[in-house]
Amino acid sequence: MNIRVICIGKLKEKYWVDAVGEYSKRLTKYCNLTIEELKEDSLFEEGENILKRIKKETFVITLEISGNTLGSEALAEKIETLGMEGKSDITFIIGGSTGLSEEVGRRSDFKLSFSKMTFPHQMMRVILLEQVYRSFKIIKGETYHK
Repeated sequence: MNIRVICIGKLKEKYWVDAVGEYSKRLTKYCNLTIEELKEDSLFEEGENILKRIKKETFVITLEISGNTLGSEALAEKIETLGMEGKSDITFIIGGSTGLSEEVGRRSDFKLSFSKMTFPHQMMRVILLEQVYRSFKIIKGETYHK
């Protein structure tokens, strides 16, 4: 399975870089992971830059406060079901501080919310990667999830 994360902004603090590096390393056992950082810009420009990078056949999951909330098991089931349906390219999109453009929202196949709270997009990247890693551990029946 190919997992791609498109996100606005670069990680600057070493602790975020280290955390993303750790989960990226762990995920190599389960998927091909690509993380693409795009520069912060106007909402319209960010949206255009995101849309240019999405392949037609990819399943797009946007992270949005107003999206569907899933538990870890449900996210694992979603990822597993997508794979069984032949959707082996999944792109997660994390917006910047101003969110996501309407055009990106329309391209989304599934809107996912981790909480009604707002998190820094740097932290959200780490949380997303941890949950994707947890999902693969659940799918494979391996210990990690409690």
